[in-house]
Parts: sequence; structure tokens; C-alpha cells
Amino acid sequence: MSGSQNYINHVALVLDASSSMRHLSGKVVEVADQQISYLARRSRELDQETRVTVYVFADKVECVIYDKDVLRMPSLKQLYRVGGMTALLAAALKSQRELAQTAQLYGDHSFLTFVLTDGQENASHRCPDAPATDPRELVAAVAEMIEAQEDNWTLAVLVPDQMGKREATQCGFPKDNIAIWDATSTQGLEEAGQVIQQATEKFMVGRSQGIRGSRAVFSTGAEAVNKDTIKAAGLTPVDPSQYELIPVARDAAIRDWVIESGHTYRTGGAFYQLSKSEKVQPRKQIAVLEKKTDRVYTGPEARALLGLPDVDVRVKPDHNDDFTIFVQSTSVNRKLVPNTRLLLML
Repeated sequence: MSGSQNYINHVALVLDASSSMRHLSGKVVEVADQQISYLARRSRELDQETRVTVYVFADKVECVIYDKDVLRMPSLKQLYRVGGMTALLAAALKSQRELAQTAQLYGDHSFLTFVLTDGQENASHRCPDAPATDPRELVAAVAEMIEAQEDNWTLAVLVPDQMGKREATQCGFPKDNIAIWDATSTQGLEEAGQVIQQATEKFMVGRSQGIRGSRAVFSTGAEAVNKDTIKAAGLTPVDPSQYELIPVARDAAIRDWVIESGHTYRTGGAFYQLSKSEKVQPRKQIAVLEKKTDRVYTGPEARALLGLPDVDVRVKPDHNDDFTIFVQSTSVNRKLVPNTRLLLML
């Protein structure tokens, strides 16, 4: 195997350890450990080398694990301790600045960082790791740094609310690399872990197709699903004689509507249009429809295109002018949404 084919991923978790995370601290360790074992398994399956770095931040930013082989990672149990304020900007700057010093010799290197925070920035201006004391200068420094990153860098952040999203946008995080999580409960943190896993899956599958970085890790919109990504994922169109698209005119259960439209209902043969945030199970197939041509793509590559891991994960429909996502239904009474379409495999 020549050096250029050797995929080397540098994945960093930058975890908020401020006092307000105390009620979640046990869960943070569990979710981070799960993410690491998931990375280890997928690295083996996809034959990619993955190295993990972990930063924790409160009043100051501390690197607790640096660029360690994912197959040899310890649990974070002894390394994650909470207490203090939230030096979020300093954490973003320090983690990216230090990771940028990693050697990128011999191989195709790519950097993926997830920052997880439950609150607003409030401590970087007096943090020893920050390059400035003026909060506005710090925001500008983060925005400049993100702007200057090469195409093999992906920086994503999970924030607790719309205000956090606004702040992250001001700091220059690409909008599709910002996700909101529910920081009030362990359930919310579990779902955040699934979101991270989904984004990682998308990243690693993309890597094996030669994609080096992404500005849409949390998106199912046009950035993530377009002609180029469909081609890169190896999707081929289904023969048009093998499916039918049926308009949904009113509220109806899926089986009733299929029968009313003159077809036989068989379990798994009908796909509903993704029109709101839905939990998608690992065995559910995905189909992608090109709106202009009514061409349909499906198969395991369609799940990979959205980065769906083999666990339950929440998927939301993002705005996409050209493509629509359909999800296989295995129930007879799923309520269909009027003014959507139903994809029936014949």
C-alpha cells in the first residue's frame, strides 16, 4: 500500500467541564467512551488509522490525551473532572492550534474536531491559553482561524440553544457544523452522542471516497446531498419500472393509502417522505429522490450518504431544492403527511 492511500484521521473531542456540567459528568464519560469504541470498530472495518485527542475546558483548557491510537484508548473516567467557568473560545483556539502542529507526513491526513458545550462563553478573556483579553478580539480570532483552515479540517460544535448557535455562527463555525443538543438531561446528552456518531460515520465513509473534510457534518441538506456526493457515494438509480411515486392528499395511515391508491401493501415496500425530525433505526432503508427527474437512488450507500450509523439516530430534513429523502416504513399505521409523496417499491 503506497503512502498516499494510507488514511489517517485525527479526531478530537473538546469537552466542556464547567461546573454546570456536573449533573451530566458520568454520562459525558460514557458517551465519549462509546464514541471512541465506535471509532475503533469503524477504523478497523474501513482500514483507516484513527488517532484521538481529548481536551477538557473550564477556566482553562487542558489536553488530557494527545493523538493516541484509537485502538489503545483508555476510558475518560479518570480524566474528566468538572468545575469552573466556560472558556469555550480559548478551547477552540488552543485545540486547533496544537493539532495543527501534528506531522502530516506520508499518508492522507484529515482532522475532525467536535466541541461540546452546555453554555455560553464566559471565561476565555482571562484564560492563560487565549491570545487576547478582549472578547470581541477572541471571536474574531476564532473566525479567522476557521476561515484559514485547509480543506482537510472539519470543526463542529454542539451548543445548548439558539443563542449558542448564534454565537457559534458569529465565531465563524459553518452553519451546518453547528448542532443544538438538550443539555438539561442525560437523554439529551445520549442524543448528542448519536449526532456525533452520525457525523463521524459520514466523515469516515467520505474519507474512503476521497473526501477530506466537510462543512456540513450535521446536515441532510444540499451541502450533504447533491449530485457530487451521490456520485461519490456510489449510488445508482433504481429502474423506474420498479417504483411508483404516489401523492399523499390527506392524513392517512400508510397501508390504507397504498391500498386506496390501488396497490397491494407489503411491509417494507413503502417509503415515507422525511418531513420532520424522525428516529431512524439501523435496519431502515433510505431512498433519495431527485426532484427534477423523479429518479430514485437507494441501497446501503444511501444510508452511508447521510452518515447513518448502525444504531437508532434522529434525522431531520434540511432544506434541499434538488433532492428529497425517503425512509422505509415497517409499520402499517404510520401517519402520512398531506402534500408529501409516498415512494412505493413494486
